[in-house]
Amino acid sequence: MILRLILGGNRLSPELAAVEVAPASSALRAVWGSPLYRGATVALFLSGLGISAAAPQITMFLVDDLHVSLTTAGLYYLTSITSPVAGYFIGARSDRTGKRLGLFRLCAVAGFLGWCAMALAHQVWMPFVISAVVLAFAGGAGSQLFAAVHDDLQATASPVGDGVVSIVRMALTAGWVVGPVAGSLLATAAGPRAMLVATGVCTLAQIVPMGFARARSAPGAQIEEAIGAPALMRVGVRTMLPLLAFTGLYVLVYAGEPIKYGYLTIYMHDDLHLPTALSGAVIGIQPLIELILMPVAVVVARRTGMMRLMILGAAFGVGANLCFALTGSATGMFAGQILMGGVWGVFAGLGIIVAQRLLPEAVATASAVFMSSTAVASALGGLTGSLGVGFLGLPHVFLAPVLYGLVATVGIAVMSRSRHAVG
Repeated sequence: MILRLILGGNRLSPELAAVEVAPASSALRAVWGSPLYRGATVALFLSGLGISAAAPQITMFLVDDLHVSLTTAGLYYLTSITSPVAGYFIGARSDRTGKRLGLFRLCAVAGFLGWCAMALAHQVWMPFVISAVVLAFAGGAGSQLFAAVHDDLQATASPVGDGVVSIVRMALTAGWVVGPVAGSLLATAAGPRAMLVATGVCTLAQIVPMGFARARSAPGAQIEEAIGAPALMRVGVRTMLPLLAFTGLYVLVYAGEPIKYGYLTIYMHDDLHLPTALSGAVIGIQPLIELILMPVAVVVARRTGMMRLMILGAAFGVGANLCFALTGSATGMFAGQILMGGVWGVFAGLGIIVAQRLLPEAVATASAVFMSSTAVASALGGLTGSLGVGFLGLPHVFLAPVLYGLVATVGIAVMSRSRHAVG
């Protein structure tokens, strides 16, 4: 019975349709046995480790080292709105040439230079320009890895493709579990500038586990090489509409995260008067639940369909923020974080797969657009939180992401019934 659940009955994805029996560990073996998959897993862990180490410390660096106001420091997060533009150009270039790993390495180098330049910044404008111009391109590294993995899975017709992508994506989440603690310890011991340099080193170090791994060219690029003519054309906006719609809904789901990280700890400390250890446990339980649920989400999605499962995931986000806004207790905070772990167990494990299937002719563009959407969500959430806390106060500011989540839930439900639904 368990094996039948894992295989997914009659709603198997196309890659799994010809497979009736497969051991549960086959995806793990595929990742371990492939230099590309194994290298991408380690590289994304390093990426998550570096970025998450810096993310909670940026505001402190701007305020303490560059002496800007809290209001000005908050505007830093608006620089992330350039990431989707940079991601689109990187993805489009990748889809035209099929050379995923070359662009990945260039993005990793850009990230190293950007974070090191950030560490050397001595004027207020410098971090803003560096983030908007240089680090916007650095974010394309991860999307190129996912595109390379996708190409290889398609070329080999792997029966465990969804599981492989989920494991590789889990590594990025694992980095985010470790990074904030490591970044805080390093910033305390050596200062925020040293921490920013370490982030740059982690970004550059992504290249190391990839070694001299070679990715298979995208199918269109192979045709172009064979006939000597441009086979990969620029993807039109009309073709991208399903991807853009899904990405926009994902932005609404994600927008609650910066609000939560910005204000939940303050609320628990100042209003609920929870002990520091208990507050830390509340914050830390989400990524743990997320890691546990990501492989489960892949299994369940084989039976229910990915889009249908994402309706439930978005609804979990609504419930989580209602817990933050209305319960006023430690139990409510834990319940909200557990529900939020369910949100990201679904979306972190399946989101990149859905995005690639909504634009199968340009998977690098799809990956880049989808992954850069978190930057847009951070900007939206930061702006909403800043305005919302002034009008609504704590904890009612969490009603704003409740509204976003309701819109996302309805939108995903509509998409799941359309011809663009992904199974």
